Amino acid sequence: MASRQGPLCGLAARGLWLLGLILLMDVSARPANHSSIRERTANREENEIVPPDHLNGVKLEMDGHLNKDFHQEVFLGKDMDGFDEDAEPRRSRRKLMVIFSKVDVNTDQRISAKEMQRWIMEKTAEHFQEAVRENKLHFRAVDPDGDGHVSWDEYKVKFLASKGHNEKEVADAIRNHEELKVDEETQEVLENLKDRWYQADNPPADLLLTEDEFLSFLHPEHSRGMLKFMVKEIVRDLDQDGDKQLSLPEFISLPVGTVENQQGQDIDDNWVKDRKKEFEELIDSNHDGIVTMEELENYMDPMNEYNALNEAKQMIAIADENQNHHLEPEEILKYSEFFTGSKLMDYARNVHEEF
Repeated sequence: MASRQGPLCGLAARGLWLLGLILLMDVSARPANHSSIRERTANREENEIVPPDHLNGVKLEMDGHLNKDFHQEVFLGKDMDGFDEDAEPRRSRRKLMVIFSKVDVNTDQRISAKEMQRWIMEKTAEHFQEAVRENKLHFRAVDPDGDGHVSWDEYKVKFLASKGHNEKEVADAIRNHEELKVDEETQEVLENLKDRWYQADNPPADLLLTEDEFLSFLHPEHSRGMLKFMVKEIVRDLDQDGDKQLSLPEFISLPVGTVENQQGQDIDDNWVKDRKKEFEELIDSNHDGIVTMEELENYMDPMNEYNALNEAKQMIAIADENQNHHLEPEEILKYSEFFTGSKLMDYARNVHEEF
């Protein structure tokens, strides 16, 4: 391309080159389905008081599954909704190039691992700030008297009311030490939530959670102690021999269920492939074939700068077609589905020919 053949172009020419690249993309290209993120957003109630299964910017879900949207979350931050399937493709491409220019701090038209690391940390911080803002609303929902503390009984009343129980009847039953009439599944959830409540209650334990402690209750990534608790829960669920650490076979074990058809077999094959890659390349830091709780905790810590650098290198490698260890505009457009969840370019190969 002319913009890469010599020092004839200045910043203005580079800007025109980027604009030309965007405008030449097929306007009719439709973004790919991005339902996983959208459905989670749509399903969250305004005053959600139950710890979410999914945590933005954290590598594993609460159940130990890989967070399939992690790369999009740490690349887009709070702008994740800007690339849904209904967005106009040309506008989305422009937006993606604006993001590119922000990541490219030294304006050399390519993104280095260090630049991507800085961006990942910045976007992760945005998710943290959003969780803090949401927590203020959620805390007010369970602290109606506004005394700045919530007891386990107060929370239990609000939780059962959110499940369809009569709030006054539940409150009266708890106050009178009467047995609550709940089904077995709800009782099990309550017991798990109470364990989590105890963990979030900083010493000296009083079973009263402050707003900050309630944030840790809902979002364990905000507290080192709660992150440890989350790791222990995941290891407990995956550990088959009881040694409190994970081997590769344990980590890649398929979820409960049988493969009924080829599509199911493909899903299972992808499950094993993805988890094996994650285990060997990122989680098992000393490559001894065993993941300890400490290794898993470091891997899951969203504010770990070393992890952010590894993620930056991995994200660049996905799209680095010319193998120069940097990410360039045409590469990020071609691999837009990986970075944004939307396929903004169907025929990148033809772009060079048209230029």
